[in-house]
Amino acid sequence: MPGNSKRKGAIKKSGKGNPTAGSGGRVKRGLEGRGPTPKATEREYHKAHKAAHRVDKSAAARPKKRRTGSTDAEWIAGRNSVVEALREGVPINGVYVAEGAERDGRLREAFALAADRGISLLEVTRNELDRMTSGAVHQGLAARIPSYEYAHADDLIDIAAANNEKPLIVVLDQVTDPRNLGAIVRSAAGFGAHGVVIPERRAAGMTASAWKTSAGAAARIPVAQTVNLVRQLKAYQDAGCMVVGLAADGDVSLPDFELADGPLVLVVGSEGNGLSRLVAETCDQLLSIPMANQLESLNAGVAASVTLYAISEARR
Repeated sequence: MPGNSKRKGAIKKSGKGNPTAGSGGRVKRGLEGRGPTPKATEREYHKAHKAAHRVDKSAAARPKKRRTGSTDAEWIAGRNSVVEALREGVPINGVYVAEGAERDGRLREAFALAADRGISLLEVTRNELDRMTSGAVHQGLAARIPSYEYAHADDLIDIAAANNEKPLIVVLDQVTDPRNLGAIVRSAAGFGAHGVVIPERRAAGMTASAWKTSAGAAARIPVAQTVNLVRQLKAYQDAGCMVVGLAADGDVSLPDFELADGPLVLVVGSEGNGLSRLVAETCDQLLSIPMANQLESLNAGVAASVTLYAISEARR
């Protein structure tokens, strides 16, 4: 019959109920619009999407701009040193004791303090403890402290603004003794400063010694690092702060100082050489502490403490 031929090339007539016939049925969905074409960056397999995704991943992997950390963790070695660090609240990742170490009073106190603070106690071989502490005299006991996380120097202005206070910032110029740094951090916290700024190079950092000397104050006040001290001082001046440097031959005596109640940056020089030339030239004023005997002088930590106390009294 016509139309029913099965020979090759013959026309096949679909039945009335066949949903594939004509333009209806399932084929109709293919004729419907799919909306506008997505952007290249929104198409998963497009190279523009992959490039944008790589940028997002790399941006997320970059460290935050306003925080920097010291290069590595540090070790505190020796029974007295570890006990003092635990007493002063120095942040500690773990306390390590050598196998067979004599359990004296200091060791038992270290164990008790570590347990109270939830610090892990680990027993290792003496050779392993020698290796971890680089051959230091550890007396069978050592503690590992994390690298210090420094603030950004600009954050200190923001901290003062958040507290509705006039900034008081302490800047150290080439102070190389970590004990002086710790003492200044402690005084800055005690007399209401909003932070301490140190250079990244040729200066003491927040080591275990500085932590111990600060008596835990380093956990209460931010310490910031800056690459260029002079540039940072100028940035503080642009923010409305007066920059005052401590110098033995300063033009203004501490009792006559009249800028204490305003936005202030106090610069403390190194133990031996005082302020460097460029830093001294950047200061708005040079301040001296009167001494009863001209042959006597104060180290950086004591000089900073005396000046911060005077500023604190003037601000009351």
